[in-house]
Formats: sequence, C-alpha cells, structure tokens
Amino acid sequence: VQLQASGGGLVQAGGSLRLSCTASGRDFSDFSSYAMGWFRQAPGKEREFVAAISWSGGTTHYADSVKGRFTISRDNAKDTVYLQMNSLKHEDTAVYYCAAAKRDSAWIALYRGDVGYWGKGTLVTVSS
Repeated sequence: VQLQASGGGLVQAGGSLRLSCTASGRDFSDFSSYAMGWFRQAPGKEREFVAAISWSGGTTHYADSVKGRFTISRDNAKDTVYLQMNSLKHEDTAVYYCAAAKRDSAWIALYRGDVGYWGKGTLVTVSS
C-alpha cells in the first residue's frame, strides 16, 4: 500500500500550487472505496486536518483556515486525489500529507483523525 504525494515546492504569498496523491498497492485496487484527505504539519506544531473528500467526490469538507482558498478533488479512474491551493499565505507553510480513511469509512472519519493510511509528506513553503 502506498500513497505517493507530489507537487510541493516554494511559492510566493498569493500564489498557487496543486498537490497530487496517487494510490497504489493491492489494498487500493478499488480506490473509490476510500475517502481521501489532506493533513499538514507546520514546524513546531501538531499535524492538522486540511480537507477531506468522499468516495465519489460528491462531498468535501475543509478546515476553516483554508476554506475558500483550497479545493480537494479526486479522479477515481487515476487513483489520484488533488489539493488545489490558491491565495497561499505564509502560514500555509507545512509538510502536507495525503491520507486515506479505512476502507468503506466515510470522509468524516478523516476529519476525526481516524486515518487508515498515511502517505509521505510533500513540503510546501510560502514566502512572505
């Protein structure tokens, strides 16, 4: 089981980045059975929830700090979840982690911190 995140980098405040996370492995042969999400961890802080998306992509949920600026989406044909980040702020600087809920669990499980699988993080640095 592997969740491979990519797309991080250095961007100026006000800029945009799109993160991608592709799932692979036998457990993810039916990617559409997994709610997916993104978390982040800033230096010296605890990991926090950023966004989650339901199995079909019909329901999304965001942390208040990113609502209106970030958009989570998924392409089940490509086993991939995305995080489009616009109007980035310095305080968005963090390592971003892709996460999958346990199979057949709803997206809210991720919001509650009940993560089935973690991906390796990708660093996003926003310069002020």
